[in-house]
Amino acid sequence: MLTQLEEMSGQACWYAVHTRSNFEQRAAGELGSRGFDVYFPAYEEIHQWKDRKKNVAVPLFPGYLFARFADSPGLRLRILHTAGVARILGNGGMIEAVPDEEIEAVKGLLRSNVPCHAHPFLREGARVRVKRGALKDLEGTLVRFKNRARLVISVALIAQSVAAEVDIRDVEPVGSSRRVAA
Repeated sequence: MLTQLEEMSGQACWYAVHTRSNFEQRAAGELGSRGFDVYFPAYEEIHQWKDRKKNVAVPLFPGYLFARFADSPGLRLRILHTAGVARILGNGGMIEAVPDEEIEAVKGLLRSNVPCHAHPFLREGARVRVKRGALKDLEGTLVRFKNRARLVISVALIAQSVAAEVDIRDVEPVGSSRRVAA
C-alpha cells in the first residue's frame, strides 16, 4: 500500500502506462503487488488450438494499462522500474493524467457485458449519453457504421477508443441542454 506521506504529497490521478508488447497483464500484476491501484481493461476471448480451448484475457488497449497514484518522483521511479513498463504517457517531459470520467466510462462499458471491440480514435462527432439499457448513463461519441449506431468511448491520452452498438432511440445529446445544479 502507498504510505500516508505518498498519499499526502498530491492528488491521486489515473495515468496511462505504456508497456512492452504482450506485457500488459504481467506489469499490471506486478504494479498491483507493489500497492498501486491498477486498471488493465481486458475482455475474455476463447482461443482454440489443435488440442484445447482456453479463455484468454485480451487487452482492450494493447500496450497500455492505467495506474492511479499521486505524482511524485519516487512513485514514478517505482512504476518505471517495473518489468514490462516502457513509460508513463505525457507531453513535453511531463506526465499527463487521464480524466476519471474516461476511465469510469471504459469500466462501465466492460461491466455491462455488451459486446465491444477496439475502434479508431475519433476527434469529431456528437457527444451523447445513453438514457436506458445496459449502458445507461455512459457518455461517448455517437457514430454510424453500416446503418447501425455505435457509442464510442475514447481515452484521449493514448489515442485509443472502444465501441459498442446502441439503439439510436436510447441516446440523448450531451451539452447545453444538460441541467446544472444550483
